[in-house]
Amino acid sequence: MSSGNTYRKQGNRPFEGEFGIGQRDITPPIGINNKNWGASSQDTATGIHQALLVTCISIETKSNPSPKVILSADLGWWKNMQDEAYVRDFILENTGLEEASLLFCFSHTHAGPNLNRGDKDKPGGEMIAPYLDALRKTCAELIKDCLKNKVSGVLTWEYGSCRLAKNRDYYSPEGNQYFVGYNSSKPADDTLLVGRITDTAGEIMGTIVNYACHPTTLAWGNLKISPDFPGTFKKIMKENTGAPSLFIQGASGDLAPAEQYSGNVALAEKHGRQLAFSALAVLESMSAPGKTLVFKKTVASGAPLAIWEPESVPTESKVSAEIIRIELPLKPWPSIKKLKQSINECEDPVLKERLIRKLGVRSSIGDGAKVTVKVWYWRLGDCRIVVQPNEAYAVFQQTLREKFPSSAVVVGNIVNGHVGYLPPEELYDKDMYTVWQTPFKAGAYEVLAKKVLNKMKSKP
Repeated sequence: MSSGNTYRKQGNRPFEGEFGIGQRDITPPIGINNKNWGASSQDTATGIHQALLVTCISIETKSNPSPKVILSADLGWWKNMQDEAYVRDFILENTGLEEASLLFCFSHTHAGPNLNRGDKDKPGGEMIAPYLDALRKTCAELIKDCLKNKVSGVLTWEYGSCRLAKNRDYYSPEGNQYFVGYNSSKPADDTLLVGRITDTAGEIMGTIVNYACHPTTLAWGNLKISPDFPGTFKKIMKENTGAPSLFIQGASGDLAPAEQYSGNVALAEKHGRQLAFSALAVLESMSAPGKTLVFKKTVASGAPLAIWEPESVPTESKVSAEIIRIELPLKPWPSIKKLKQSINECEDPVLKERLIRKLGVRSSIGDGAKVTVKVWYWRLGDCRIVVQPNEAYAVFQQTLREKFPSSAVVVGNIVNGHVGYLPPEELYDKDMYTVWQTPFKAGAYEVLAKKVLNKMKSKP
């Protein structure tokens, strides 16, 4: 036997702190307006597939008494920022949290309730405002419970992969047109990031899973309220770990399942199992809490063998949270007044739905030529968390992770609001949904990515 130099398996240092973890049911009543698809002939939900949940993880350290809170809800997207502010401002006021310290993430299910109080006159629309009132109260109470019942623990991160997500920018050469559907010719980002929170005894208290894939399994043929694949994912995670799992939707602007737009809830459950089993495989690959593999020695056998053994590593507890404000250019869209006029004159139901969505976006960003977008940037020890309200393409998370390979980098879409897509500039000359849907001018994504990278580089 001979000894060699000591090498550690590359990885992030464990993060030590106090964690509060909890879940609540936020399922809306049957009959609420949930028309999320222009092709849908049904305006209201006729049943419940699975309960919608909101999951909370609060994070505190002795060195930083200001708590940080992540909420993740089985909801779709905000149709305007006024309703988002109505909910999030209430939560901040009733919990005493600073704006930079709260991340309210949506899973982005397309089978959830309509969250636009302005649709009160639509079928089932009278239920929306009471639902938002109940939602914000539930979230505030959940946060308070988590902060009150915090437990010392360790958060450890590990990367893996899941093949559920596929590129969804399908090009048809026959009509020289792009469609939103499975594009088998372009590889998709299959990166899966799993965070494991364990208590002082090494038992799992909760998990955080960051993955990019549109929950569009269920579409106009489905008449039930459903969390889509994140529902079954969380169910299986809890069955196997005994603890809640918090899902953060990644940069999924161009990612979705290959098989989607279904009315079959069994397909959503299948997709949920695929993601859960991938996440559980990552958990099984992880070292024990507070440990990492270290190269210890070599052994001469039939082959020269390298012996790696688990060894304790120091934990990290530094925390920071800030908001990056970035000014982005806007397209020369019609004004709010002109959009309202166009909606009143439109008789095509599909086109009218598009105009209504455009009006919601326009009312959120105003009639100007630019808008200031907020990006939340957290540091939890070696982990970096970057989330924002828009739907960035996967290149955003790929770029950040490539530039910071020694960190676990969490990237989130549709967090603390929703405005529109952020496609790369080179796509703006193509007839694509994400290009004509977004209010942002060509080059907006590149501005945001550059500003975020500069901030991350300035905060080593």
